[in-house]
Amino acid sequence: MTTQRGTPTHPSPARRIPVILAGVLALAIVLLIVLWNWDWFVPLIERRASAALHRPVTVAHLHVRPGWTTTITLDDPHIGQPDGFTSEKEEFASARSLTVAVKPWPYLVGRGLVLPLVALDAPRGDIVALKDGRSNYSFTADGKPAPDSGAGPGLPAIGELRITDGDIRVALARLRSDFRLAMHTTPPADGKQGTIVAEAKGRYAAQPIIGHFVGGALLTLADVRNPYPVDLHVANGPTSVTLRGTVDDPIHFAGAHLNLTLAGPDMSLLYPLTGIPIPQTPRYSVAGKLDYTEARIRFTGFEGHLGSSDIGGDISVDPHQKVPFVEAGLHSHLVDLADLAGFVGGEPGHAKTESAADSNVLPDQRINVPKLNAVNAHIAYHGDHIENKRVPLDNIDVDATVQDGAIDVHKLNFAVGSGTLASAATLNPAANDDFSTRFRLDVSRVPVTRLMKGAGSLEGQGTIGGHVTLAATGHSVADLVAHGTGGITLVLDQGGHLSAILPDLLGLQLGNAILSALGLPDRTPLQCFIADMPLKDGILSTHSFLIQTGDTRTTGDGTVNFRDNTLDYAITTRAVHFTVASFPGAVHITGPLRSPTILPGAEIAGRLAATGALAAVFPPAAIIPTIQFGVGKGSVCEQAVEQANANPAAGIAPGATTGPHPSAAAKAGRARATRRDAGKSAAQVRAAWERKQQQNGH
Repeated sequence: MTTQRGTPTHPSPARRIPVILAGVLALAIVLLIVLWNWDWFVPLIERRASAALHRPVTVAHLHVRPGWTTTITLDDPHIGQPDGFTSEKEEFASARSLTVAVKPWPYLVGRGLVLPLVALDAPRGDIVALKDGRSNYSFTADGKPAPDSGAGPGLPAIGELRITDGDIRVALARLRSDFRLAMHTTPPADGKQGTIVAEAKGRYAAQPIIGHFVGGALLTLADVRNPYPVDLHVANGPTSVTLRGTVDDPIHFAGAHLNLTLAGPDMSLLYPLTGIPIPQTPRYSVAGKLDYTEARIRFTGFEGHLGSSDIGGDISVDPHQKVPFVEAGLHSHLVDLADLAGFVGGEPGHAKTESAADSNVLPDQRINVPKLNAVNAHIAYHGDHIENKRVPLDNIDVDATVQDGAIDVHKLNFAVGSGTLASAATLNPAANDDFSTRFRLDVSRVPVTRLMKGAGSLEGQGTIGGHVTLAATGHSVADLVAHGTGGITLVLDQGGHLSAILPDLLGLQLGNAILSALGLPDRTPLQCFIADMPLKDGILSTHSFLIQTGDTRTTGDGTVNFRDNTLDYAITTRAVHFTVASFPGAVHITGPLRSPTILPGAEIAGRLAATGALAAVFPPAAIIPTIQFGVGKGSVCEQAVEQANANPAAGIAPGATTGPHPSAAAKAGRARATRRDAGKSAAQVRAAWERKQQQNGH
């Protein structure tokens, strides 16, 4: 700019100020770009993260690459242990680096947070839970789980989660577990989604564990359109689990289509893996479909083997109740009862090793109260055919429930030929982890031919009926009987035959026994069998024990003590008619139930001594001590049946349980009892029974 005379002029000071400010700002921007360090924000990040996580957080460096997709990288991040866990040898979490790619624009316009990439390089972790419930993964000040406050914020949309060389330690004290997980991801390739691969090694439930898992990319867990693939194999001690298939929308657990195979030496070892208590079993292998529908986890259509028995059925679990509820419908085509012994407190299988110090003859395994309280259940089971040479049973039906630690066996029935053994029991929790128990067994029209099945050459006909009752408080089958009160009342009044060798040998009738062994005569008529034996405080005594045949009468008297598992019993057999070559008298059976001592009584010993002495003096006279003149037929059967019906040790009269056509003896006995109780109502009978139970100490 010039004047009229051509001389130059200078800008005014007011005009120079904006220029100077622009220059300073430009210089400041250049200097900021040149000197900027994102590490200036590291202390702020550490303070805020430490306060939010209740544990120390450190970061070595922060890198930010701004843009439409901004990349943020934390170098060498470390998260320390919270208070109460500072003695741990490892930090809670760390990594070589953590990289997050962020798209700011969708977030700024309210479309949510979009993370195209989250990458962890060499992540390390140490997850610990103590027995008192505290854990280092509860991000609260006291380390205890935070109360459920409802749904939290939605998850960001993540494009890819990348893990390289991961190593996580998991130590859960209540599960007696300490194992490591080595994991990494594979990137998508050739149009296929990536995967996550994990290897587990260590101990779980105090057993060695080795596991291999291949699943879909972690981000596809939230993909509701495509099922999430799963391929898992776990060996936990001797137990093997294989799981293959897909899961629908795993975040919301919408459904599953999986094939599950379980195998191992004992199903009770599945408890840490499934949370469902199962009694001891022999070796098993089962396979079926595992799915999730209608808010229930279901194991359906499974088939396999349990010891020498086959097993199959359906199991469903409702995990949403306060205590998980299990519904099981099981079946077997061929079942060996030895394989089911664990369900009644015994040792499953045939090869139980008995200790010399173990005198119990009944199952003595303690009922596990904590496991019972861990689940409520309804179980139905049917076995088509029982294969066991030692027991004359044909099939089995079970219907039972477990509710709040109480066991209610609605039905435990066995078919025995044309007859039935039908039992029911209730076990209610009592003090000291015991159970208050009521048990009843109804024996209805059980054929003697089936009972004699396992007795070799012994045969018989007729039907047996009656009842067995028990009321007790205890913690195992053996303990319940040892403290129990009740009784056994069994009657055979249909008539029939038993092999003559049985009563003959009981009475040491040598001549008849030899003929019986040769098959001549092959049968002797059986008139009746009575066993009426009360149980009080674990001691089984005898009201009546009688076997009456056409030729002999066998009676029993004494006690069986289930407190110390000993017996003191005497069995006496006498001829009904005149008999030669017989040594009548009592045979004493005493000592431990497992190995009793059997000795002849004084009468038999005297006859044997007399026979020996006479044989030395005059041999033909040796036959004299073996002569019986017979006790005569009498009416002992009628009297015994009458007594069993009028005052049964089991508290329940045999009634019509012995068949549709009772014998004359049974009719006579029941008729006399009926006349004596004429005019009594059903309520009066029940009241009388209750009074009897109270008198017996129920």
